[in-house]
Amino acid sequence: MASPAVDYARQNQQRFLSELKALLRIPSVSTLEEHKSDVQKAADFVASELRRVGMQHVEVIPTRGHPLVYADWLNASGKPTALCYAHYDVQPPDPLDEWVTPPFEPTERNNNIYARGAVDDKGQLWMEIKAIEALMRGHAGKLPINVKFIIEGEEEVGGESIADYVRKENQKLKADFALVCDTELFAPDLPTLCVGLRGLVYTEIEAQGPKTDLHSGMYGGAAPNPLFALIEIISKLKDEKGRILIPGFYKNVQAPTQDELRAWKKLPFSEEKYRKTEVGSKQLTGEAGYTVLYRTWARPTLEVHGMPGGFTAPGAKTVIPARASAKVSMRLVPNQDPGDILKRYTAFVKKLTPKGIETKIKVWSKGPACVVGTDNQYVRAATQAMHDVFKKDTVFIRSGGSIPIVTDFQDVLRIPSVMMGFGLPDDNLHAPNEKFHIPNFYRGIESICLFFEKLGGKNRPE
Repeated sequence: MASPAVDYARQNQQRFLSELKALLRIPSVSTLEEHKSDVQKAADFVASELRRVGMQHVEVIPTRGHPLVYADWLNASGKPTALCYAHYDVQPPDPLDEWVTPPFEPTERNNNIYARGAVDDKGQLWMEIKAIEALMRGHAGKLPINVKFIIEGEEEVGGESIADYVRKENQKLKADFALVCDTELFAPDLPTLCVGLRGLVYTEIEAQGPKTDLHSGMYGGAAPNPLFALIEIISKLKDEKGRILIPGFYKNVQAPTQDELRAWKKLPFSEEKYRKTEVGSKQLTGEAGYTVLYRTWARPTLEVHGMPGGFTAPGAKTVIPARASAKVSMRLVPNQDPGDILKRYTAFVKKLTPKGIETKIKVWSKGPACVVGTDNQYVRAATQAMHDVFKKDTVFIRSGGSIPIVTDFQDVLRIPSVMMGFGLPDDNLHAPNEKFHIPNFYRGIESICLFFEKLGGKNRPE
């Protein structure tokens, strides 16, 4: 089916890519204070492009953290309204010495673009904006449906500002569905819609022992050691089979449906290839009796991410630290309530805390899991659009990750999300040498164009 928007996108691929490179050069690392002005610069860059392509009411909205960007175009009367979401902030690039080329100097190699933020999420954000440009140019300055944008700069640090904004401005953000481009294809060339995400409770256990750091020769054997206390606590949170030991932790876990399990079995997935190429470990771990996809998509987990404390510089220093902490998170599945899980976890940590140590729990972020229904016109149109671009049937998957905003869209705005992402499993999200496969960048733009045209009645399937 001919699409004037797709034609325009194809004629402008090189320009779209070089614009993306300009955005990728801005080191908008949201977690580091020294990059605050870069984050602002990225927000301004995105806002000015939204204005240029024809979006209206474009605002850069200051928050307590990093700015949000809003825009809309609401002149397609009687047509549905999409709320397009993406984020312009990125993870820190460390460890720098593992990058083949510098993280903020986008480089093309083997049909990929390498840079921090290439796929997560600047490349996918740019797909959304370029699809709007192509639709505007292909349809004489009009869009086939109404469109609103809400773009954030805090996704990598918990997304508090957007969560507040969605609650406060729920009328302004009213839409029929959200388009979220922050996920991936299940396999190369396989059109994929993500329909489920795990929730997250991210905490830091802070342990205090003596009032100050002590000499381990003079005080070892008498003074409590907070690092040891944390090791003791953490070792009792999970057994060697991967089962979480917090009382009542699994009480409300909802299993996937039989239909979902059958669909997952048909996906082109090799546990051995996943172990070798994606994980790169001698063997895989986790609960027995569940496949890897089941464990990573539909079972809850508990992981430790870091244990700051004591002496970590090169060489030796015999010190019993006064305080230490451990960053511990739990991924949750449908029906687990983050508040309830946090309460159970807090009580259990308190119970496990050894004598002479005081523990406090700091909560960095928390949000529930969500599974999106697939029986609606938006998912159907997205499925057809991707089929037209990839010439293959679209598969439905879940993701082990969390996108808290999707739950907010569901619970606060009462709208379903279409999670249409074009990353690949080996794109190194959050790791050195992050990349975005350039053909997927272009296919993403075309898929969004066709998706919106179908919804607007401009490109009905034959």
